[in-house]
Amino acid sequence: MLINWHDPDHVYLVCGKTDLRKGIDGLAMVIAENYGLELYDNSLFLFCGSRNDRFKGLLWDGEGFILLYKRFENGHLSWPRHSSEAKELSARQLDWLLKGLKPLPVRRIKAAQPGTFY
Repeated sequence: MLINWHDPDHVYLVCGKTDLRKGIDGLAMVIAENYGLELYDNSLFLFCGSRNDRFKGLLWDGEGFILLYKRFENGHLSWPRHSSEAKELSARQLDWLLKGLKPLPVRRIKAAQPGTFY
């Protein structure tokens, strides 16, 4: 493995779909323009396209950007597709993501029944 996924101080998951044809400059612009996050503070940014068996990562190593590409031969990622925001992941959530589990909790809101009070 090229990097230890837990070395960066921050790991951000960019929810939704990202065009994985973008390179370093394009992905850096996505972060800077859409999310306002600092690119140079030892952060790893993870992006997924329309296929959930591969993703790209962008990491600043102090001298330049590293573009990571990972494809799963057996299995897939459970990537949140419901929003267009960047969520910071804990070490545990990152492990869940890389194992194919949902890294972010799914909130289900039940409709209140008329006349029911708690």
